[in-house]
Amino acid sequence: MNERFKQFIASLSDKWSKWTKVQKGIAIGIVLAVLAAVVWLFVGSSRPTTTRLFNAPVNSETERNKILMRLSQDNVQAYVSSDNYISVDNEKVAAQYRSILIAENLEPKGMNPYDLFNETSWSRNDFDDKVKWQHSRELAVEQHLKSLSGIRDASVSLTLPDDTYFSDNQKPVTASVVLYAEGYSDALSNKTSVKGIERLIEKSVEGLLAENISIVDGSTNKEINNFEGMEESDRISNIDKQQRLIQGLENEYRSRILQQIKPIFNKRVDYVNMKIEMDMSEKSYTAKEYGGVTLKEDNQDTPYDDSDVREKVAISEISVTESFTGTGLNPEGPSGVEGQNPAVYEDASNLIGQQQKESHQTNYVLNEKNINAKESPMIQRRTVSVNIDGIWKEIRDKDGELVIEDGAIKREYTPIEEDELKEITRLVQGAIGYDAKKGDIVTVTNIGVDHSEEFEKADAAERARKQRNKTIVLILVGVTVVLVAFILFRIITREIERRRRLREEEERRRQQEEREKALWDAKEQGMEVTMSVEERKRAELQENAVAMAKEHPEDVAMLIRTWLMEE
Repeated sequence: MNERFKQFIASLSDKWSKWTKVQKGIAIGIVLAVLAAVVWLFVGSSRPTTTRLFNAPVNSETERNKILMRLSQDNVQAYVSSDNYISVDNEKVAAQYRSILIAENLEPKGMNPYDLFNETSWSRNDFDDKVKWQHSRELAVEQHLKSLSGIRDASVSLTLPDDTYFSDNQKPVTASVVLYAEGYSDALSNKTSVKGIERLIEKSVEGLLAENISIVDGSTNKEINNFEGMEESDRISNIDKQQRLIQGLENEYRSRILQQIKPIFNKRVDYVNMKIEMDMSEKSYTAKEYGGVTLKEDNQDTPYDDSDVREKVAISEISVTESFTGTGLNPEGPSGVEGQNPAVYEDASNLIGQQQKESHQTNYVLNEKNINAKESPMIQRRTVSVNIDGIWKEIRDKDGELVIEDGAIKREYTPIEEDELKEITRLVQGAIGYDAKKGDIVTVTNIGVDHSEEFEKADAAERARKQRNKTIVLILVGVTVVLVAFILFRIITREIERRRRLREEEERRRQQEEREKALWDAKEQGMEVTMSVEERKRAELQENAVAMAKEHPEDVAMLIRTWLMEE
């Protein structure tokens, strides 16, 4: 054997020395690949077979992550398949953590509660079955409660004690339930709804009684099915509802009254009080009434009542007439034997008697009514008080101006006539459905309302208006005086300016005449006169003006008129 091995090694070494580097690399790669495959097969075959944690897939990613995190806390290796089944290394770990996850409420929510019993193991015992049974019942009740309208979430905890031989020692089945209502739902505040939930839980668990059920609102931490001691609260709540009902009816009747009389009297309807007395107790009664028989209904198209109502109507009649004629009483003994009649009968034996009998019977029918009624609530009496103010009229003079006395507007009050008050009373009675049999009272009064504050505001406004008008007149007079004074001032100023200008012109004209006269005299005497530049310009302007006046007299006149208007 060693010789063959040595020959194999020598042959392999000889071949290895003849191979190139590429061939050697390929050979080494093949050897490494084979070794890796062998190692992978060894590791895979050495790993134990996994066991599913639950028989149902965990499709919810949130639930799956919670389960995996809980397993990782205890360093438990878990595997998730492509179809979302969670597996662990062996059945022992699966059974242990299945119970832990169920106890910590981390099992898949969509799983059938009774799927727990589909799992079998060699270590299964009665305690495990009891725990699974209890948890299955809890999950079943939770799913039932969550299916109700208005319930967002539910948590149920049941206590299922062991059976005992003696019923006196038997502990009761109890249930603790925590409910969370959906937003804006009254499922946990409505007493009827809470009672329905309590009965549903009671019927869902065998042996469970209503007094052993505790239902708590998870948002307020209050027990909502503790109905003991709530009678007083219910009574107060009922009284509050009854008062709101009465107030609603009073407001409705008050609105009816105002709709009838408000358009007529507008703001003069000062006071409308409506009081309704109601009997809130529930009454049941049975009665039998007899009334007249209606043979013909009233025709509503006629203004009169043409109905035919009779107290009674005959349905059958019986008449009997009897007549009898014969001898009197003559009793005798057996045939051939002399009778033993007393003397009185002997005397009456030959008398003839006659008898007549008449009877008449009439059967009548009545209108019979059987009443079986239940009343609650019932209006007993309505009391209405309405006050309407009279008419306040402002007094004006012949010019249409308000008459003022002692700083106030003079006013006249006109009350409402009695006939009009009666008409208003009938109008209000019709608005509320007046019934005298129930003791309804309708009172309409005409009491003058105090308008002092309103009148004072009106008087103040009138005084302010007159004062404002007076102020405006004074301002207008002052403005007129100032305008007149200003106009007079302007007229006088212009007149003074005009006279001053005339004097200056007259002075310049006189000086010009003197200058021209001097020049003319000097010219006649043959003297040479030297004119200044200004005098020469003024002379040229004068010559041009004279020439233009001669050529265009209308333009010059318009120019002079414009100068005068500007001045």
